[in-house]
Amino acid sequence: MKHSLILTLLLATIAPAMAQDKPVATVNGREIPALYGEMAKQTLLSQGAPNDANLETRAREALINQELLSRAAIDKGLDKNPKLVAAMEMMRREQLTKAYLEDYVKNHPVSDAEIKSEYDKAKAAAGGSEYKVRHILVKTEAEAKAIIAQLNKKAAFDKLAREKSADKGSAKNGGDLGWAVPGAFVKEFGEAMQKLKKGETTASPVKTEFGWHVIRLDDVRPTQFPPLDKVQNEVRQQLQQKRVRDAIAELRAKAKIE
Repeated sequence: MKHSLILTLLLATIAPAMAQDKPVATVNGREIPALYGEMAKQTLLSQGAPNDANLETRAREALINQELLSRAAIDKGLDKNPKLVAAMEMMRREQLTKAYLEDYVKNHPVSDAEIKSEYDKAKAAAGGSEYKVRHILVKTEAEAKAIIAQLNKKAAFDKLAREKSADKGSAKNGGDLGWAVPGAFVKEFGEAMQKLKKGETTASPVKTEFGWHVIRLDDVRPTQFPPLDKVQNEVRQQLQQKRVRDAIAELRAKAKIE
């Protein structure tokens, strides 16, 4: 539905004079420019329509129906409805926003040097080691201490995690959080984890903003950081997202907002 509304807006705001080719159709004397046909095909494809010999026909029929229905709506005065006017204006702004940000990113391209610099910073922040760790999260210190007492009596960590941990995502895996660098965790958790030896469990509960943790370190290994050529597209996208934030920040800095 959203794609159809946006297409309607775009068709209404692009001057027919822009189309140099033969019109898609003429409906009650009004031409539907070829450019609209190309846009309609792209919209249909984005909605999952097959890219086959019938695509152009489907686009043409959709545009004819759209022309007839939109003109009927105008004849009934529905285009004056305040909510519809507001919705059309919001969609116009949405498209202009998208166009401005795409233009900004295009005119502020991400260089290979920036990608390399961002990659190097991320690699340095990851540190030299990553940890395979489990935890059991509970609400109170008393609960955490009771769990530690059970572990000291040879209770199985994974069994207690499944039964008692408030972190349901890891609980089903026996509290396993997988491999991660210390920076992936909140400060208190990461610091406590790094003090453990392989196979060791925290002697005292660890408090974080999420509650009380009992942590066990299963293993340690050198950080497995992917090579630059494997992640450069991801890094580029992250930097482009930063460009978008920069564009917004620049405009907000210049604006008078009350």
